[in-house]
Amino acid sequence: MVTSIVLLNVKRNKVNEVAEQLVGMTGISEVYSVTGNYDLVAIVRVKTNDELSELVTGKLGEVEGVKKTDTMLAFKAYSKHDLDAMFSV
Repeated sequence: MVTSIVLLNVKRNKVNEVAEQLVGMTGISEVYSVTGNYDLVAIVRVKTNDELSELVTGKLGEVEGVKKTDTMLAFKAYSKHDLDAMFSV
């Protein structure tokens, strides 16, 4: 499983519209509206790097309103939420 975090700059009047389009795409599990230098953060979980490449350079580039993306590849996950879910009975 390949997990990445995609930071997006979006046209101001398109933030909600872009977020709704992103969350409907295969491979994107979550989209957050955030403060700071970026407008949206998308969490991507796909099987291969090729799928990630297709999603980021292909599909995201086709979304009207996306001005810029910055993609970070996750090496290892440390998640209390995931650990709690694994061991809950």
